[in-house]
Amino acid sequence: MMGERNRELVVRGKSLRTPFFMPDATRASIRGVMSEQLSACGTEAIVVNTYHLMLQPGSDLVAQAGGVHRFMRWDGLVLSDSGGYQVYSLIHKNPEMGRITEEGAEFRSVLDGSKHLLTPEKAMQVQFDLGVDMMVVLDDPRPNSAVEEEIHKAVERSVRWAERCRIEYDRQVKARRLTEESRPLLFGVVQGGKSRALRKKCVEGLLPLGFDGYGFGARHIDENGEFLTDVVEYTASLLPEDKLRFALGVGTPQDIVRFWRCGWDMFDCVIPTREGRHGRLFVKDNLIGDQNLRVESLGVDAVNITNAKYRDDFSVIEEGCGCPTCMGGYTKAYIHHLFRVGEALGGQLSMMHNLFFYNKLIKYLRSVNN
Repeated sequence: MMGERNRELVVRGKSLRTPFFMPDATRASIRGVMSEQLSACGTEAIVVNTYHLMLQPGSDLVAQAGGVHRFMRWDGLVLSDSGGYQVYSLIHKNPEMGRITEEGAEFRSVLDGSKHLLTPEKAMQVQFDLGVDMMVVLDDPRPNSAVEEEIHKAVERSVRWAERCRIEYDRQVKARRLTEESRPLLFGVVQGGKSRALRKKCVEGLLPLGFDGYGFGARHIDENGEFLTDVVEYTASLLPEDKLRFALGVGTPQDIVRFWRCGWDMFDCVIPTREGRHGRLFVKDNLIGDQNLRVESLGVDAVNITNAKYRDDFSVIEEGCGCPTCMGGYTKAYIHHLFRVGEALGGQLSMMHNLFFYNKLIKYLRSVNN
């Protein structure tokens, strides 16, 4: 399916080309990186988390600030996830923290233990208050390892919740007097685990609701860490060609390419920033040059800057890299030193390099797609 998805996307007056990558600014922030620095790294869109912002500082305060863009001084696009995955993970780890019912997700706040109910309607209301450009319906995610009966019930509930989200979305658009040009995009989420039949069932339930795009829900790997190529590609084939396809939580450079080759064109993940904070820096061996973009020839490597061998290495992370860190002349030896003494600047410089690397990969995919 490679070569069919490169197009211009215009959302609320802002435009960007597909494919694109969104780093996770979970709490309206990417730790240690200012919004201006995000732009300098080539970032065009980010993801914020409905669950976390609902709890702190509260969507009402963000709305009072004029929306999340003004709150964090970010001019690019913002997508908010529904918070469903965070709530499910919380409950899955500790059943005493809440439960999933037909009404919604009941849970206790990890901040103060207070009780909350996140319904499909509430998820939409919070995301509208955040003032985002793209939002995601509340779904009922389940691990691929769950028994098929559990995943089947989760698929049916996800479709029912998606319908409730759609109704509330339309109500909010009308109440806020939004136009076709000023309304945010709305994404449904395709659940179904490793089952092609359940993925199809979910898509068949979502399509009549008329979303702007569709996400791939649940993990894209099996219990052994193997990429689920068949399910990923099959799910994309079920979706309309003119709709956006969002690979939620993806991922490594290799998995981004795998998903893109299967027909997906939006990605988000914590990997470039999380790995950067721990001193793991992505570099290319032969990233550019393979027009077929075979994953096995991507040549992506990683530098563990805390390794002792970089103590006296006065070269930049990667020669020819255009990121602010490398262009600024910051050497491996200096960044190694920063990590050794616990200076936060080490993580900041590393994250900027990784973000630039990811955006460079995306730009290459766009060029190959042409």
